[in-house]
Amino acid sequence: MKIKLGVLAVAAPLALVTLTGCSMTSSTDSGDIPSAGTSTSSDAADKVEAVSSGIYDLIGVKGKTSDSRATVTECSGKDPEKYFRVLHPWSFTPASPGDLETAMQRLRAALPKHGWKIVAYGPDASRNKNLRLTADNDAKKASVRITQMAKDNPPMLSVDVVSGCYQVPDGQQVEHF
Repeated sequence: MKIKLGVLAVAAPLALVTLTGCSMTSSTDSGDIPSAGTSTSSDAADKVEAVSSGIYDLIGVKGKTSDSRATVTECSGKDPEKYFRVLHPWSFTPASPGDLETAMQRLRAALPKHGWKIVAYGPDASRNKNLRLTADNDAKKASVRITQMAKDNPPMLSVDVVSGCYQVPDGQQVEHF
């Protein structure tokens, strides 16, 4: 299934703005993006996609996911030649539209059992008042924002997984993809 271009165009910038204030604990200044350690861009992207896969496994209903790959973004306020974040936006469309709410409720119940702390849950500010869940996982150095888009055709979950701020190993450069 292909991602709706409009969903991706809105999801990526919103994920970056919304999830930069996550409460992952390795930051010394509460306003900073937390550190995720040292990694190459491709290894970090693989880790974030594995986190996404784990979230998908918690959905527990049949459906299809969009075919999307992780992308490298900048760490706000840091040298873009040395620091980066990984964003993996994807969507899930249940086989039956009636399973959309079930999928969201399963995620809300299962995420805390798998190390995620739900930091926000409720309707967003859009005209549709989409239900949105935001959660942080300190151990995985990641945040996720899941938006239940019940009024879309077809109804779907929009999922944005974003890492903390990585630093490339000495002598290497940030790969942008």
